[in-house]
Amino acid sequence: MAGQLTVNEQIAHLREKGYVVVSQFMAADALAKLNEVARAQLAARAEPLEFEADLQYPGAPSSRAAAGGETVRRLLDAHARDPVFAQWGTSPLVRDWMETYFGEPALMSRAHHNCLMTKHPLYGSLTGWHRDIRYWSFEQENLVSVWFALGEEEVDNGALWFVPGSHRMAFDADRFDEAKFFRADRADNSEIIRMAESPRLAPGDAVFFHCNTLHSAGKNLSDAVKFSLVYTYHGRSNAPKAGTRSTSKPEIELR
Repeated sequence: MAGQLTVNEQIAHLREKGYVVVSQFMAADALAKLNEVARAQLAARAEPLEFEADLQYPGAPSSRAAAGGETVRRLLDAHARDPVFAQWGTSPLVRDWMETYFGEPALMSRAHHNCLMTKHPLYGSLTGWHRDIRYWSFEQENLVSVWFALGEEEVDNGALWFVPGSHRMAFDADRFDEAKFFRADRADNSEIIRMAESPRLAPGDAVFFHCNTLHSAGKNLSDAVKFSLVYTYHGRSNAPKAGTRSTSKPEIELR
């Protein structure tokens, strides 16, 4: 449905639900090139990398020395990896979408997301319920990420889940654990989580979602690696706070 909407209608949908799916955001030739580069980068294990064992999420190998311990979770700094990744991070389609949403020039963060996300069979771990803003430091909690599906994404291969409207919900700090994951063991949180929905994505679809939207992802029960390209953006007036991780890398101007 959302793929048939105008950009303004897509943005209205995001403001209401906290996320919006835009179908066929990427053309077939661009998608094919991204997949070619993504697979080559993973095969080469080109640094910088993040491993499942580093994160210790549920289902991850206990260490890099354990079985599956060298399973890659993220290929970091996607913008600097290959021109085709950089091209999509700053593409006119993305730029125009973000400028319309923020109502001003937009910048892409290199410190947050900016990665090729992989989800492997067997050793690809669960991602608990969280808000991305948990480790980000900006003047305003108003950032939007875009998630490009390079292949099919569905529940069985570890697709995203979102709680609609959760970006507008207020939660006390004790609703989250020490790592700032939303505590699924609380009855009041469980009621919120039961509202979640997992949109099925076709190759080339994009999901735009707010930094305060509660989301998670399951394990990959298929026999193929899932690839997604993920970037985060903010308006020029919403500056990252000095001395924080959010200023650890120079940002990218979209114009």
